[in-house]
Amino acid sequence: MSLQTGLIHLAKLRESVIKEEGIPAVWTPGISLSEIPTTKVTRTLSKNKIALFFIATAIVGLALYLVFRFDYRLVELLSVRMDLAGQAKTIVNVVQLIFLGILAYLIVRACNALIFGLVFRFRRGFEAPTLVRNIFTIIAFTALFFLIFTVMFPGINLGALFTTSAIFGVILGLALQDTLGNFFSGISLQADRPFQVGDVIRVGAEKQTGVVEEITWRAVKIRTFQNHVVLISNSTAAREPIEVCPRDNLNARLVFFNTLYSDSPAKTIHVVREAVREADNVSQKITPIVRIRNLGDNGVDYEVKYWLTDYAKYNDTDALVRQRIWYAFRRAKINFAYPTRTLLIERTSKRGMGPGDESAIVERLGAVDIFAPLSSEETAMLAQAATSHVFAPGETVIRGGDPGSSMFVVHNGRVSVQISESGRARNVATLSEGAFFGEMALFTGEPRTASVVAVEETEVLEIGHDAMKRVFDNNPDLVESLSHIIAERRRGLAATEALSGSEGDESAGILSSIKRFFGMK
Repeated sequence: MSLQTGLIHLAKLRESVIKEEGIPAVWTPGISLSEIPTTKVTRTLSKNKIALFFIATAIVGLALYLVFRFDYRLVELLSVRMDLAGQAKTIVNVVQLIFLGILAYLIVRACNALIFGLVFRFRRGFEAPTLVRNIFTIIAFTALFFLIFTVMFPGINLGALFTTSAIFGVILGLALQDTLGNFFSGISLQADRPFQVGDVIRVGAEKQTGVVEEITWRAVKIRTFQNHVVLISNSTAAREPIEVCPRDNLNARLVFFNTLYSDSPAKTIHVVREAVREADNVSQKITPIVRIRNLGDNGVDYEVKYWLTDYAKYNDTDALVRQRIWYAFRRAKINFAYPTRTLLIERTSKRGMGPGDESAIVERLGAVDIFAPLSSEETAMLAQAATSHVFAPGETVIRGGDPGSSMFVVHNGRVSVQISESGRARNVATLSEGAFFGEMALFTGEPRTASVVAVEETEVLEIGHDAMKRVFDNNPDLVESLSHIIAERRRGLAATEALSGSEGDESAGILSSIKRFFGMK
């Protein structure tokens, strides 16, 4: 029961300390350590340090008094009792030097605390960097120690001692070059004072961001907003670019949002500006600025620029600003834009032609001589299955000798029919709108007998084997009529020698070829 009572008492004591000092129960990222009030524990530690200092000073002072008061007796004791007659005086002087050095160190620490802990803080409003305090302590203690050493041992030349150890100094310097580099980089940082304790900085390519907690002789210590401690060497900090957000400066932040195109920009800017300016940690000295950043794909993109009283809380303030904008939009009936995609589905034939084009194609095919025996329904069936192709001037539509199973109708533009003579192309005809070519490949599967090249930008309609087969399956009697038309066209072409003197096929032979190619009996 006594252990349980003790634990309950400790818990109550902790709660009372938290209530009296206003300490947050859990440290929150974004709150710098300087924001947490000084606790009773901290004050107790400070009192303990002061008490320890005075106790140590009293002990050292008493020891010095005894050593100097009874130095002759100590020399006599060491000479007679311990048989150290030649070294007794030196031993006593070394002991005195040690105690004087400890006393000098305590005096330097006291001066350090007085100058940098009280006067500096009172004059500047913040504590001096640790590096400056350490340098002061080292220099002051070294000077005092050398002074005491010279008084205690006047026969020893310290200059000669350091001169003879020059080689050792070079070796030590090479071994500690990184450490010395950090040391002197730290001195340069203190001389330039690009930032100080409490500032928010972002360092290097890795963009380490946090609040500066301490600048030591070796590194800059920052605490990130995830409550992690990052040590950045002074040489790195002196070499890398540093973005500084001073704690006593009004630093700005940008928060982005968007609205629908139907929402008024003037109304949006007014609503957001009034909502943001009342948020915590937003400075009242400068009015927030709201402006259109871009006209995006999904809506109007805005940005609000505001200035913070304490930049170390920017994460929490950004979140609060977004929250205020959401509530302000809800009250003002303004809508956020979110990624949307509107699909316009255009229903066309599988050949990529619209309804208007299809009627024009039906009209075009109905005027072609070879399709004269077809009814309007059969012509419409061919038009629906036709494929439209556009060719640039000089582009080849078909090439002589290539296999094929379709024919073409010139819908717009002109084409040139060419045959090869002695390896050179010779133009034998020019076909305009309404003309057709390649019918033998469609009906009999013969290879192309000539090349056809577009004279200008030309649109042609391609009638394929499958489309014609469906027409024949629907009306087999068309085969005989079409065979007569094809035979007459072949005889006309042979008469004009357009096919290099080839003789026209008989109608019966063409009919047989068509039936065989389309698998008809």
